[in-house]
Amino acid sequence: MRALFPGSFDPVTQGHQDVLRRAALLFDEVVVCVMFNANKVGRFPVTERLDRLRAAAADLSNVTVDSHTGGLLVDYCRRAGIDVVIRGVRGVADLEYEMPMARMNHELAGVETFFIAADPTLAHISSTLVTAVSQQDRVPNDEVSELLSAGGGNGEGS
Repeated sequence: MRALFPGSFDPVTQGHQDVLRRAALLFDEVVVCVMFNANKVGRFPVTERLDRLRAAAADLSNVTVDSHTGGLLVDYCRRAGIDVVIRGVRGVADLEYEMPMARMNHELAGVETFFIAADPTLAHISSTLVTAVSQQDRVPNDEVSELLSAGGGNGEGS
């Protein structure tokens, strides 16, 4: 079974990497895909996000990296023959945000959503938070680098 792990991945965090690793254990193939998010202003170009995701997935033989910056997620799923979407959730707020989209993806294209709970040690990290803190020079650059390491991720859904 093929699954899609979509997100803006701007930047990729340790939580993203954790969700990706865990999803790779559950599915035959996982496509991790940089998607466009109209609610976010991109910090890193898509090519850099793809490179960071490739680095994060380097040791995962059943993971491929792609991008889809135009159209709906379900359009990508239909074209790629994918019936499952993976979403990382850190808590109730993420779940409340994700549920309407999960319902709509199912209604539009029969695509199921598989939620993976964030590792509690990473659940406080989000791409948005890492970006905000680093822009305010509140975290030493080496700590920001560690949070972003090799495309690392958070449990954040995107």
